[in-house]
Amino acid sequence: MRSLYSRSLSAVAFLAATNSGCKSSTQSPAPSGYHIVARFPHDPGAYTQGLVWNNGLLFESTGLYGQSQVRIVDARTGVVRKAISIPPDRFGEGLTLLGNRLYQLTWRHQVGYVYDASTLARVDSFAYRGEGWGLTTDGQQLIMSDGSDTLRFMDPRTYTVTRALGVRFPTQAAIPRLNELEWIHGEVFANVYLSDWIVRIDPKTGIAGEVLDFAGIPANDRGQSPAEDVLNGIAFDQQTGHLLVTGKRWRSMFSIELDRPPGFKDNKF
Repeated sequence: MRSLYSRSLSAVAFLAATNSGCKSSTQSPAPSGYHIVARFPHDPGAYTQGLVWNNGLLFESTGLYGQSQVRIVDARTGVVRKAISIPPDRFGEGLTLLGNRLYQLTWRHQVGYVYDASTLARVDSFAYRGEGWGLTTDGQQLIMSDGSDTLRFMDPRTYTVTRALGVRFPTQAAIPRLNELEWIHGEVFANVYLSDWIVRIDPKTGIAGEVLDFAGIPANDRGQSPAEDVLNGIAFDQQTGHLLVTGKRWRSMFSIELDRPPGFKDNKF
């Protein structure tokens, strides 16, 4: 059933809303862009930082000091099947899967952890400069965000930065606070922290040609603190072609069908 609160923003409308400081859904055009096809329970104690869907399993990274974990979750019930905690003085951030290894960032400690995806046993760690926010992979390199308008591409063997990409609207205005990331069929989907927006980025040019606005998701599906429990968490179900979207301490996770499926047509959005 089509959701009555599906919504999309053009880059121009998004920029205008950003400049005015307004995030009201009433500033958006008529509902378009996506619709919600299913709603699943989500652990309201999970301060979601990263989501990965693979072969029927949902992996989730959670944050907050003393509470940060990597989890294997039953997506349909929200039940945590297995979890491993990181040191209590570390704040968990983005998560991605490459091969049979999960890679997790931490916020300010400039260290990431690597886990065996089957057992969640920690098998490695790595260093990087600056803050760690979101993480994804194109199947060859790791791609991370650090809270700025820049994405960093890293070699997963040496963890050296091979490329930096500034993210912009077609107007060339920068998009700061890039957070949780997901690579889907040649696009990078990114949450914009402290907003209800997910931007769709061309990884060759850094241009974000479309913004999806989730402002219409009801309060009873979110967390108790609107200022802190914001939209954050994107995964992709290859079998259905749907996104999985949730937020920090949200009560629900949503299966999302896009009106324009992921991937570029004729090199255009």
